[in-house]
Amino acid sequence: MQYVVIYLHGFLSSPQSQKATQTLEFVRANYPNLVIEIPQLANYPNDAVAIIEQLVTKHKGNKLRFIGSSLGGFLSTFMVEKYSGKAVLINPAVRPFELLVDFLGEHINPNTQQTFLLENKHIEELRQLDTLTLDPKSDYWVLLQTADATLDYRLAETKYQDYKLSVEQGGDHSFQDFPRFLPDIFRFLLQD
Repeated sequence: MQYVVIYLHGFLSSPQSQKATQTLEFVRANYPNLVIEIPQLANYPNDAVAIIEQLVTKHKGNKLRFIGSSLGGFLSTFMVEKYSGKAVLINPAVRPFELLVDFLGEHINPNTQQTFLLENKHIEELRQLDTLTLDPKSDYWVLLQTADATLDYRLAETKYQDYKLSVEQGGDHSFQDFPRFLPDIFRFLLQD
């Protein structure tokens, strides 16, 4: 049985995002034998979950670990609650179905150039993925910066109050100076 780390990017992002790239470079330099998956998630919630669940099936029997940024944090929480494991969440979306109502309509993913139409049915898909309660046996470490202009960090601070929290004053939604946390993130993820 080995550890498998699955990095989940946020809305309108990709595996080429800065944090995903920094994470991959860190793993290659420090844990060359670690299996890390950084999938391109679909633009629609249920399709994104199907992609993640294919990876979960592929690595069945291994120790699943997730790193999720923004909407990827929301999806990581859903996966940990469904399959167990551990997750590090970076400025995670807590109620994205409320936030993304303001984003209904056509979008172009700046990383993939895919055009897609966000509709009310996708908001409902997100609502169905919400984890209203968290298993006390789940293991999360939540990294928050208070000047996140996209998400209210206090929602995550409240939801994950019974788990490990690191709340920094200032910063932004991208989580400034993220690489300094990578050694501790992997120490956290790669222990039972």
